[in-house]
Amino acid sequence: MTLLNIDQKIMTKLRLILALFLVTVSIVQAQSLGRRATWQASIAWPSAKQPGALIRTIVKGSPLDKAGLVSGDRILNVNGKAIVTPENWDNANYNIRADKEISMEVKRGTQMMKFKVWLTPMPKESHKGIDTYYEEVVSDYGIRQRTIITKPKGSEKLPAIFLIQGLSCSTIENSSSRSNNWVKLIGDLAEKSGMVLMRVDKPGVGDSEGDCNSVDFHTELAGYEAALNALKSKDYVDTTKIVVYGNSMGSALAPYFANKHNLAGVISDGTFFKTWYEHMLEIERRILKIEGNTEAQILEKMNKAFIPLYHGMLIEKKSFKEVIDEIPALNDYHRQGLFHMYGRPVEYYHQVQDFNFAAEWEQLKVPVRIRWGTNDWIMSEFDNDMIIDVLETAGHKDHELYKFPGMDHWSTIHPSYKESFEFKPGKWDDKISQQIIDWVKYMVR
Repeated sequence: MTLLNIDQKIMTKLRLILALFLVTVSIVQAQSLGRRATWQASIAWPSAKQPGALIRTIVKGSPLDKAGLVSGDRILNVNGKAIVTPENWDNANYNIRADKEISMEVKRGTQMMKFKVWLTPMPKESHKGIDTYYEEVVSDYGIRQRTIITKPKGSEKLPAIFLIQGLSCSTIENSSSRSNNWVKLIGDLAEKSGMVLMRVDKPGVGDSEGDCNSVDFHTELAGYEAALNALKSKDYVDTTKIVVYGNSMGSALAPYFANKHNLAGVISDGTFFKTWYEHMLEIERRILKIEGNTEAQILEKMNKAFIPLYHGMLIEKKSFKEVIDEIPALNDYHRQGLFHMYGRPVEYYHQVQDFNFAAEWEQLKVPVRIRWGTNDWIMSEFDNDMIIDVLETAGHKDHELYKFPGMDHWSTIHPSYKESFEFKPGKWDDKISQQIIDWVKYMVR
């Protein structure tokens, strides 16, 4: 046998191996994200005093009920992972799948018990007269994430709204099991705008892969990037008429995506402008005021506790634990976890601190609409005024700031921001969603 024949046989085998590899990769990529499950129960997060998620009520006839679990049981472990912190429970809650057996360790009184159950799929959202697509994208970090697209029935190209949600590890799904006013706003955008609406669940949220409680800011940005590119690829979307609507943290990111992708407009709802360090100090100051501290007491506590606490975490890039280990007295004032804040890892905020939000506002050329609720105790009025000043200084031609009377950070009307802080029920106003729709229609006219 000649050397040439040997080389040809080797090349044939290599081609066969490569073909098999590509087929395997294609099969893996074609796999759909599993549908998350519903507990069909009311379950409380773990508390600081006691680990485990407490079952308050169970739907009669549900898988948990049939398996023998009862109200008062405390779930200590799900699929081999301990439930100690709220972040643990968040992660377990979003990672249960209806197509897989779930194992649990439960404490009932002093007795430890083990259960295996198959839970029911979470119902998908639906809207009358609207097509709803559950799809997925893969970010540059290799994470598969759930996208949800709604569009009016028909074949014509339509304007689109690209929605970027806030900070928390909560889904953007408008399912029948959710009833807060932020979800109602999403539903109205889908049903009343006459446009395409695109949303993406963060890593570890909804059906998306990953663990939201460990995902950093750059990884989250990559998911939005993949979703926006997917939206622009749809043959039913007029890519010259895509408006980005950002809420809370998403409102500060909206200018970044508008600039990068040459979008048709920016709607920023409940936003901030300054660094996250300044932002957190302002929140703590407002909370101290709501709690009844005098101005003298606020000044003392800011100097003594909150300035060193957030300087250590955000400027020196430490965990809260590292800061408190150095200054133990700060533990008396600390409101967050040792490695997390609002359910996100401290690394997320280290990257947010370094992100230049101001530069993105200064570069904007497209129409801008900004909204701030007068009972929003999360975001400051002055930050919103600063954005308008920046736009005017930069010669921006089409911008508006609306200060919505009584509205808080969660699209709810309250008589005071103290009532919002105390999570009183509040009221809905149809103008909350209609204003966003009117602004988008203006931008894509």
